Amino acid sequence: MDFTIKEIFKAGGPVFIFLILLSIYSIAIIIEKYREFEKIIKHNSNIIKKAINSLRTSKSEDFIKNAISQKSVVSEIIIALINHKGTIREKREFLSSMLEYYNSSFTKKLNALATIGSTAPFIGLFGTVVGVIKAFKDMASFQSAGPSVIAQGISEALVNTAMGLFVAIPAVVAYNYFVSRINRFNSEINWLVEQIIDRYYKNENT
Repeated sequence: MDFTIKEIFKAGGPVFIFLILLSIYSIAIIIEKYREFEKIIKHNSNIIKKAINSLRTSKSEDFIKNAISQKSVVSEIIIALINHKGTIREKREFLSSMLEYYNSSFTKKLNALATIGSTAPFIGLFGTVVGVIKAFKDMASFQSAGPSVIAQGISEALVNTAMGLFVAIPAVVAYNYFVSRINRFNSEINWLVEQIIDRYYKNENT
């Protein structure tokens, strides 16, 4: 049986409307974070690649100068690392604290995506259970009604389950995508810093 959009909204009830609002919020977060990552992380990753190429081609005297000349997370980390007075171990610990600081900004609102992805199916299931209960209640009220009444009621109730999955899947995919980009960025920063330490601080005490 075909449903119109109006009938789908009516069948889903308040739970369906709530899931739509969750979907809109989730999509807004995904768009916002994608733009942020394209602007910040992609830009910094390009700087790291150029710095790595400079190191590989033995242009170590130029790569720091080029890196810090650009306004970026990478330049801030390199400048802080150079100005930090401490042993190699202390420099590594300092790097970890800096990455934790920047990651707190990168991961902002990602927990909301994870929460939506994990709870939306259950919210949809709750709406379905309520709909099924209502369908059986209607059948009890109209004892002469046939199986078609139950089938219609259950099919309407399943709208919420479908909507819950529709909301959850993009949120989970986006969350995993953003986390993987953050982890890759952290690995690139760590590798670059280790190269800097090896080139300029290897003779210091650890």
